[in-house]
Amino acid sequence: MAAPMHQVRGLLRLAATLRSGSRGYRALPPPRRSPEPYWPDPENPLTPRWQLGPRYAAKQFARHGAASNVDPGSLWPTSEQLRELEAEEREWYPSLATMQESLRVKQQAEEQRRREREQLIAECMAKMPQMIENWRQQQRERWEKVQADKERRARLQAEAQERLGYHVDPRSTRFQELLQDLEKQQRKRLKEEKQRQKKEARAAAMAASAAPDPAASGAAAPELALP
Repeated sequence: MAAPMHQVRGLLRLAATLRSGSRGYRALPPPRRSPEPYWPDPENPLTPRWQLGPRYAAKQFARHGAASNVDPGSLWPTSEQLRELEAEEREWYPSLATMQESLRVKQQAEEQRRREREQLIAECMAKMPQMIENWRQQQRERWEKVQADKERRARLQAEAQERLGYHVDPRSTRFQELLQDLEKQQRKRLKEEKQRQKKEARAAAMAASAAPDPAASGAAAPELALP
């Protein structure tokens, strides 16, 4: 019996504590609204600016109705405000037809870009064999040029060794200077040879243009032979 009595006393003390705590709390009453519309003094510098605008009048009419003495017609937007609202609605809330047209234009642009890209890929793929062949030709020409340079330098080194003797070190300054002189002389000979070939080709072209046409001379001869 002692244990149940102890539990009962504990529950009683807890209930008393809760009652004492809840008894001390008092909720604030809701704010009281004026039964009549409130119109601030426009001459008072402490009056908030928002209470002097049409939105405040609309709020008073919505709260008090006809008792606010607000003309409902004055709450409608003006023609300028209507135009602004319509422009804003067209900008931010387009119609279904406008959105469909915009989507159609966007899809057409994407389709056009896709076709152009596919056409470009097809053109590049068509050019690919020729591009590969050109690349291979360039590689062959580059390799041939490198081999020709090696052979030319080997001939120049051999000529320099013949002039100076095989006992001279190819890395010496004397050998390198002679090699440079031989290279300059060879470049000069190649340049002169190219100029000579150009002159000969130019002279041949001038001679060909100055020579009479055999067909024209043959056609004119019978005419002169007629009485």
